[in-house]
Amino acid sequence: MTASVPAHSRIRVGSAPDSWGVWFPDDPRQVPWQRFLDEVARAGYEWIELGPYGYLPSDPVRLAEETGRRGLKVSAGTVFTGLHHGPAVWEETWAHVADIAALTRAMGAEHLVVIPSFWRDDKTGRVLEDRVLTPRQWRDLTEQSERLGREVRERFGLRIVVHPHADTHIATEENVSRFLDATDPDLVSLCLDTGHYAYCGGDSVELIKTYGERLGYLHLKQVDPAVLAEVVAGEVPFGPAVGRGVMCEPPAGVPALEPVLAAAGALGVDLFAIVEQDMYPCPPDKPYPIAERTRGFLRSCGI
Repeated sequence: MTASVPAHSRIRVGSAPDSWGVWFPDDPRQVPWQRFLDEVARAGYEWIELGPYGYLPSDPVRLAEETGRRGLKVSAGTVFTGLHHGPAVWEETWAHVADIAALTRAMGAEHLVVIPSFWRDDKTGRVLEDRVLTPRQWRDLTEQSERLGREVRERFGLRIVVHPHADTHIATEENVSRFLDATDPDLVSLCLDTGHYAYCGGDSVELIKTYGERLGYLHLKQVDPAVLAEVVAGEVPFGPAVGRGVMCEPPAGVPALEPVLAAAGALGVDLFAIVEQDMYPCPPDKPYPIAERTRGFLRSCGI
């Protein structure tokens, strides 16, 4: 690192199973979890996310042993929710959340990444529901998100960070702003995924400048502008878009990560910055070299 590159000492960098092409608990096209742990440590990362629940061992004693002997620590777990459906889905949602939250807490992590449900199937492209929420659904989404934040904090001591995601109802700049404006900052924080936000036309630096106090977590990702243009023009669903390579290895895509990290670092708070390069499915030998190069690139950015 040169003297001209600022060191963002409060930003802790990590990676996730997603960067190894892992989207599901069990899939023959995914690398075994042991290989992921071996390679993510060898690539130079200290922090990881749990990924899809059931991919890594769900027994906290075993998982602590497996991560500990590789020098790895867990930054967060991830849950998928459809909270815009209102109180009717609460029990089903909580059943999904509770096991993941318990494992996340047992691993010493403090964050739970909350991803909204997709409005169209990410594999087939089948439209599952209207892409625009009604006013009633917006109220349910915000109220139930606050409820989730309160319950997760009180029962597990975790903070939820809601992740705007392509092909969900919280994706565009307009909808992210609407969601943040309508939720209690004490209960709901933001997981800014730079790639997903760019995918949906947003500017990560401007979002950080406008809603910096809401930023609780970062996912570092870039999109290939040429592929994105094709995807948008063809209304391609997110899953097939990933298969086309819409998410690319930094620093080849957008947004530029140096200004994002500078804006995040200027907040003066502790933040995780977790690399997530969507690559499902991918050849088993593809992820590690990318992960190693990406770690080197991030060191040149000061983290």
